[in-house]
Amino acid sequence: MQLPRWWELGDPFAWTGQGWGTRRMSPATTGTFLLTVYTIFSKVHSDRNVYPSAGVLFVHVLEREYFKGEFPPYPKPGEISNDPITFNTNLMGYPDRPGWLRYIQRTPYSDGVLYGSPTADNVGKPTIIEITAYNRRTFETARHNLIINIMSAEDFPLPYQAEFFIKNMNVEEMLASEVLGDFLGAVKNVWQPERLNAINITSALDRGGRVPLPINDLKEGVYVMVGADVPFSSCLREVENPQNQLRCSQEMEPVITCDKKFRTQFYIDWCKISLVDKTKQVSTYQEVIRGEGILPDGGEYKPPSDSLKSRDYYTDFLITLAVPSAVALVLFLILAYIMCCRREGVEQMKRPFIQVFQNLQ
Repeated sequence: MQLPRWWELGDPFAWTGQGWGTRRMSPATTGTFLLTVYTIFSKVHSDRNVYPSAGVLFVHVLEREYFKGEFPPYPKPGEISNDPITFNTNLMGYPDRPGWLRYIQRTPYSDGVLYGSPTADNVGKPTIIEITAYNRRTFETARHNLIINIMSAEDFPLPYQAEFFIKNMNVEEMLASEVLGDFLGAVKNVWQPERLNAINITSALDRGGRVPLPINDLKEGVYVMVGADVPFSSCLREVENPQNQLRCSQEMEPVITCDKKFRTQFYIDWCKISLVDKTKQVSTYQEVIRGEGILPDGGEYKPPSDSLKSRDYYTDFLITLAVPSAVALVLFLILAYIMCCRREGVEQMKRPFIQVFQNLQ
């Protein structure tokens, strides 16, 4: 690389007794400058573009290995760097992500995952997500942008949708491509559709579930929604029969013939399965007639008249005060009668007890 003339002469912004730009760079200064330039340019990432489809599950993994080279000291060839790295994601110009996009990272030593189901409202509009990586050992940061270009799906939405609750999975485990592929393969074996897509994945904690105790390798549970182009199979509809509904109401497991096709890897709570037939839903959409945006003239504002009829509260005050006073007076008279006029009877009742007490002495 051919260096500029000022590099040979010295620092053009340095002053010495001989004038501007006459101080030469020492080898140590030159090395430090090159390292600084390399650090700055290494942190400049080109934007990454992804093209998910509307109504289809989108998963993007934030790999720690991708950012490890961003943080000095840079590992030498063959040296392994395992610094704790966390990520912060937000929509450009906003403090948080879009409503349809979620993010999860269990520990600083695991990869982060962006996932969600893009909506049709954002089709054709690039969504720019700023991803900031933090090195928790050196406190260095690195940033690059993820540009999400949402494409329109051919058959959006798929007319038949089923949501399963898997008890033995956490959301980050279910988002792994091989695990999700195994689940879709099991569903396809049961449902037999021509088209089958994963629509969305939601953690049970986002649905009001409780954090499991750290015993017996308990999982949080995850909801997985899939869509297909053919009606539900008879196996999926078995949970709707009265016998299984009764068992679910008694918190017992229903009898599902195809459960064994999932049981080897996925424990499904069949009582929480949801089957939605979009072809039978009546559309409630009403066409909005847009006007000029000007409210109709309702005339001038007329405040209430100042000459309002005054109300006399003296009678109400007397009634409020007289009723409890009368009740208190009656109770006082009854108590006085008992204490003063019925004293002889009280003395007669005391005499037998007094005699028994004297005999005991």
